[in-house]
Amino acid sequence: MGAVQLIALLATLFIGGHFVLSSVPVRAAMVGAIGERLFRGLYSLIALATFIPLVVVFARHKHAGAMLWNLRTVAPVRWLVWLMMLAAIVIFVASFITPNPATIGVPAGDGTPRGILKLTRHPAFVAFSLFGFAHMLMNGWIGDIAFFATFPLLGLVGAWHQDRRKLREGGERYCRFFDQTSLMPGVALLSGRQRLSAGDFPWLTTAIGIAAFLALVALHHRLFGGYPLG
Repeated sequence: MGAVQLIALLATLFIGGHFVLSSVPVRAAMVGAIGERLFRGLYSLIALATFIPLVVVFARHKHAGAMLWNLRTVAPVRWLVWLMMLAAIVIFVASFITPNPATIGVPAGDGTPRGILKLTRHPAFVAFSLFGFAHMLMNGWIGDIAFFATFPLLGLVGAWHQDRRKLREGGERYCRFFDQTSLMPGVALLSGRQRLSAGDFPWLTTAIGIAAFLALVALHHRLFGGYPLG
């Protein structure tokens, strides 16, 4: 099996494991058999058992397969990629600050969106997606695309799947939260469903995110080798 095929297989196992185990019939059957806590432990174990080999194989076979595009020397694209990464890091850091009713196991509370949730109700998934799309722009090899595409696929489909489940289980308060927010960043704000106030802006998380971004820019080559973001 070639490097590209192996990366694609491991990526499929990683994504497939998430979606199969979290599907309603499979999850319900397993929780009924082994309990919620043991199921979550098994879910995490399977995720690690597929993700770690995927990362190891990709690290050993970067830039495998044919190159479909080469945008590395296109200055506007490079600036766009860095902006996407800055946004991804800031949003990811902010996702840890505000309790999110869209997260499994978190109650809906009063159903009122706050902070980063006014921008998107799935900040972590959006951050994963931005990370993946940014790296796909800079890495046009088939093997790299197969690897980095797992992040937006997991983010976008995972967010949709999680919404469906929470709408079934979360009751009226989650439905109200869902109606007042959006998955795609800024859509709820542009449509008038939300308005940002000074108290909503994550000043601390933005500062932490910018610091982490600057550290990434400085250390990317040393940590990951090769071309920046490649």
